Amino acid sequence: MLQGSLYFDRSRVAVKLTLEKRLLLCFTLTLLILIAEVIGGIISKSLALLSDAGHMLTDVFALGLSMIAMRIGRKPSDRRATFGYQRIGLLSAVINAVSLIVITLFIFYESYHRFLSPPQIHTTTMLIIAGIGLTGNILIALILGHSHKDLNIKSAWLHVLGDTLSSVGVIISGVIIFYTGWPYADPVASILIGVIILFGGIRVVKEALTIFLEMTPTGFDAEKIVKEIAVIPGVMGIHNVHLWSPSDRNVAFSAHIWVHDQKLSKVAGLRQTIEEALIAMDIRHIMLQFECAECETNGLYCQIHMEGNGNDDSHQH
Repeated sequence: MLQGSLYFDRSRVAVKLTLEKRLLLCFTLTLLILIAEVIGGIISKSLALLSDAGHMLTDVFALGLSMIAMRIGRKPSDRRATFGYQRIGLLSAVINAVSLIVITLFIFYESYHRFLSPPQIHTTTMLIIAGIGLTGNILIALILGHSHKDLNIKSAWLHVLGDTLSSVGVIISGVIIFYTGWPYADPVASILIGVIILFGGIRVVKEALTIFLEMTPTGFDAEKIVKEIAVIPGVMGIHNVHLWSPSDRNVAFSAHIWVHDQKLSKVAGLRQTIEEALIAMDIRHIMLQFECAECETNGLYCQIHMEGNGNDDSHQH
């Protein structure tokens, strides 16, 4: 099992090395688009274009942060971080997602003022810059790809996707203003862009917090896993179960297994059977404690009694 874990980790590093090069290229293209949209937004007085530029600014930050997190996350485990540094990528994902939410609130604020006093918008300049931005964002999205389980990369990709949709919104509002002269198309497009960005940011924050709070990973059912282990011959009972993610895409499992009184060497076969069943469920980090007598506290999950709730402050296993 140890050799399999090492092979798995090495393959992940190989994938991350190729992603890092793609992130660097996306970072450079995003920076160029940002400069163009800031200049174009100021000249055209388009809030939708400036909103897109503001989002591009968070993209530059997000892509840069993702590259830094990826480098740190490749560091091996040591005495300071026994699980490794992979949660740096999660922290990057949370920061990126929060920045999406902040920029959305700014867009809503500016849109409100545009409804009160809409400025004269130069649609030709607005459409030209938005077209350049859309082309660049599509290219960046294709370079980065969309099938990512890593939340760090996923958060960066959501930034790019938000920019692509923003550019589409800017173009649509520019066309409406050009043909109808209706100035409110600009703030309306900005609000729609903001809503799309907001939902993406909230989703990433939710997924990352699930890992930070060590809740049951998405797609795993602790009780179903326990039932599958309980039917294995030799297992008399199972309790004090923990199922969590030390980092993104790394699921850990620990439990106390109640067995008949026997030599430790005879338990080795049962341990291997349980571990193989868990690995088949894509659980790689496994910690099992075997007992020949039922634990005094035999609940399925570990109970932690905090001081002040009428119980002793103890951690029961």
